[in-house]
Amino acid sequence: MTTDIRETTPPTGPTGIRATPPGDTTGATAGVRVVDHLAAALAEDGVRQVFGIGGANIEDLYDALHRLGDRPRTVVAKHEFSAVTMADGYARTTGRLGVVAATSGGGAMNLLPGLAEAYASRVPVLALVGQPPTALDGLGAFQDTSGRAGSLDAHRLFAPVSRFCARVEDPHALPRLLAEAMAAARSHPRGPAVLLLPKDVQQATLTPRGTAPPTPAPEPRTPTVRLDRATERLRTATRVLVIAGEGVAAAGAKQELADLTARLGAWVAVTPDARDVFDNDDQHFAGVAGVMGHPNVLDCLRRAELCLLVGTRLPVLARGGLESALAETPVICVDPEPPFVPSVPGLHLSGGLRDTLRQLASRLAAGVRPAPGHAGPVPLAPPPPGAGGLSHTAAVAAVADALPPDANVFVDAGNTGASAIHRLRATRRGRFVVAVGMGGMGYAFGAGIGAALATGQRSYVLAGDGAFFMHGMEVHTALEYGAPVTFVILNNNAHAMCATREQLFLGAPNPANLFLPSDIAAGAAGMFPSLAVHRATTGPQLRRALLRGNTTSGPVLVAVDVDPAEIPPFLPFPNAAGPVPADHEESAHERRTVHTG
Repeated sequence: MTTDIRETTPPTGPTGIRATPPGDTTGATAGVRVVDHLAAALAEDGVRQVFGIGGANIEDLYDALHRLGDRPRTVVAKHEFSAVTMADGYARTTGRLGVVAATSGGGAMNLLPGLAEAYASRVPVLALVGQPPTALDGLGAFQDTSGRAGSLDAHRLFAPVSRFCARVEDPHALPRLLAEAMAAARSHPRGPAVLLLPKDVQQATLTPRGTAPPTPAPEPRTPTVRLDRATERLRTATRVLVIAGEGVAAAGAKQELADLTARLGAWVAVTPDARDVFDNDDQHFAGVAGVMGHPNVLDCLRRAELCLLVGTRLPVLARGGLESALAETPVICVDPEPPFVPSVPGLHLSGGLRDTLRQLASRLAAGVRPAPGHAGPVPLAPPPPGAGGLSHTAAVAAVADALPPDANVFVDAGNTGASAIHRLRATRRGRFVVAVGMGGMGYAFGAGIGAALATGQRSYVLAGDGAFFMHGMEVHTALEYGAPVTFVILNNNAHAMCATREQLFLGAPNPANLFLPSDIAAGAAGMFPSLAVHRATTGPQLRRALLRGNTTSGPVLVAVDVDPAEIPPFLPFPNAAGPVPADHEESAHERRTVHTG
């Protein structure tokens, strides 16, 4: 639920706003600039990076951050969408608050899709958004988004994609609103918080008043009566399928999940965005659930007496193909929010994830029970060799051979994403991140950079050429900051997911989705002479290029041509995952409206 706050003041601006000279931090008598307080509060909170792009109405905040000696360091992106995804990747890999700062007007508008992803995926991000001076509200100011005199209302735009949104019109309200915003971003359900900061408010004098440090609301406790009911059901079920989601990683509850699974002797499936929450080589691992998943998961669900959802609400991409079996299986959901799956009898445990898993495990007999026999996460048969380049299957296999054990993997949308989710196992000590909240193309570029700068560990970004053309110039950002990122661009010279859909459902691809050939490696090498660039045409070449890239300290780009006609492992596509059940949600929707991908 979004908290909407607008600090009300006279239309001519807040009473008593007085500008403070830049860098004036002489103490309580003279006061400090609002932006100096804000920068110091971020540093005190442990923020290490602030991502964004500057501009006239946010330059004072950037000035204050630089005066702190770049602690936190400012990272300038090429586009505000990527700046948000950098903060998103930072947050997902560290568990800390990601921060993005942008100016007014177009800069502010470019934040919206990235914040929508963080909202849908429950990622804690703080957006600091510059605004024109309050004295010009409703008077035709350039980039006026005050909502006055018919101008665009930034508050109404950002509120639906945030857990907390406030326009700060009183300088002395900033410490309280900042504390509330940071707490809201970290409270369950997590998500973005937005502070709209008029330029004159940023410059105003703020007398320190000892504002309490921001603290998130305590995690709710699952009522004992619900824990008792869940425990009884788990004790009496001999075959349990656990479907674990990204919330497990966000809560730092991987070990608690493993402990509970061992005591249950359960099969464990993961949602498409949660490959990394359970050991992919464990005997209990059943595979990926949903439209890009493994047939074994459906087989296990049909045999299960109980389905336990952990850290997921099980949206359509995660439950595609499982609907009929879910309708016949009791479901227990451990998540801050209720599941999307109706179940009779169903049970929702809304307490803190780690605490709830620990309590459930403590009520079960200690020890490790083997899972009942199952086929395991056997991938679908690879497609026959095509004439248009390397198959995604061979490319993903080469990536798997080269991945360092602590690499963080960021997978972009499209055919590349479907193939990687289906075939690429998660590393043992890194994250495996897929932005399925909004599915925005190009997300992985910024997110991989944010994670690399936050952790110092190498990020692998897997993306198609369509995603590269949208936000691939963030390669320049990685180069500027020496981020250890390996960009793997699978180029099929097409919006291939769209072309495949059109071929299968409409009879022929739209020619506009089939591109003229491009040599991405040559282009990147020409633009960035200091960037390590490789072009691979075979699986062994790709593997060697990636292994060579692992030995470097900065960014690497490897481009490989792949077959545009290859059908990815995506359940709604005929011949991709075997026969599609007649009552499958995705296939039923496809008969009416093409809406996925």
